[in-house]
Amino acid sequence: MNKILADKCLSLLLVGFYYLVAFTLALFITIFLFNLSITNQKLTGLVTFLSELNKMGIAYSWWLILTWHISATIIIFIFSKLHNNSSIYDPFWHVAPIPIVIFMCFDNYFIYKDLLVIFPFLFWSLRLTYNWYKNWQNLYHEDFRYIDLKNNNKLLAFINDFFGIHLIPTLIVNLALFPISLHLEWESEFSFSLLLASVFTSTAVILQAVADEQMRTFRADKNNVGKTMNMGLWKYSRHPNYLGEVLFWFGIYFIGLSAVNLYWMIICPVVMLMLFVFISCPMMDNRSLKRRPGYREYMNSTSQLFLWFPMQK
Repeated sequence: MNKILADKCLSLLLVGFYYLVAFTLALFITIFLFNLSITNQKLTGLVTFLSELNKMGIAYSWWLILTWHISATIIIFIFSKLHNNSSIYDPFWHVAPIPIVIFMCFDNYFIYKDLLVIFPFLFWSLRLTYNWYKNWQNLYHEDFRYIDLKNNNKLLAFINDFFGIHLIPTLIVNLALFPISLHLEWESEFSFSLLLASVFTSTAVILQAVADEQMRTFRADKNNVGKTMNMGLWKYSRHPNYLGEVLFWFGIYFIGLSAVNLYWMIICPVVMLMLFVFISCPMMDNRSLKRRPGYREYMNSTSQLFLWFPMQK
């Protein structure tokens, strides 16, 4: 067993198995709860489930999506506790939305213009999954942020682990996905605004990919150990990869807005923006301040998130 946990490929297969189990059990739980909510009617099979759900509208559909999302999160949390490694949750951010969006497509009448919705989303999800694969080591390695959050008494560590690391990020992603559901539900025609939103969203993914690759190349050079990355996109932002992630979710909002003028949906990407501005970026900055002597100067002269020219010394 130790060999599996320590090997990159074998541990990846084990994590993949955990996700298959989590997603499948979450589906059974969701269908079971859906059956309970319909009096005197027993549904059998996924097709019947989707057919009946389609009659109930987007509000009920979203409650079922939320149920599946939370159920899968809890099951992944159990596996995380089994290995005492919350990094098992890491790919959940970008893998779990795939079956959700596929479900949205089956739950609505799919037309070709919806490819402008699906493509940038799959581009984002598959790219982040590839990036996670490249950075994955084994099941003995855990993200430093999770270790820090759990470095408390047992009760507080459990609260931070379950809510801070697992459940709250799931709820934020779930909320941020809502504009896609509205767009697929709304019977709108192809529009130039949809095309622009799709291009904007895809460009955000490219921005994130370029930033990640620049950082990976920088770290691969042993001469850069202890140094601060301040080249390429990182010259204009301390966290350009996070900027790409935030802009992606604003792109999802624009996609939803291209179909239905519900401006209140802006709360979806704004919550994501707040997560990175007030939690993710400060955590990374604090770690770099401890490990890189020149980071304070870099931090004082370089924008936290948005691309901007560095301040003159």
